[in-house]
Amino acid sequence: MAQYLIAFQEEWVPDHTAEELQKKADTVRDLVAEMKAAGVLIFTGGLDDAAPVFSVDASSGTPLFTDGPYVESKEHLGGLAVVEVADEAAARLWAGRIATACGWPQEVHRFRAPRNRQETVGQG
Repeated sequence: MAQYLIAFQEEWVPDHTAEELQKKADTVRDLVAEMKAAGVLIFTGGLDDAAPVFSVDASSGTPLFTDGPYVESKEHLGGLAVVEVADEAAARLWAGRIATACGWPQEVHRFRAPRNRQETVGQG
């Protein structure tokens, strides 16, 4: 089994009326339930654009936290899903279903396979 990130950039989302967004939300909610039932969904979510954003740099040996970065570029993550599926074909299937439900493009990236169980966050 492999894990894939399926995500979209905020700029890819066209303008919608409140009614259109509600209809999409209902469709996506049904798809998320289907993905959970199929046992492929690990996590899904969108970013809270009203929440504080900060960066951390530990290159000096001590973590230094600063405000930002602030969105000025096209590379603003809008939302994501992490799935665990048998192969790339299955990742493509679910990414296509997500793109269809949302109505905007999705990008698919495979996570590196951990070399051992110690490398998997949360397991040890």
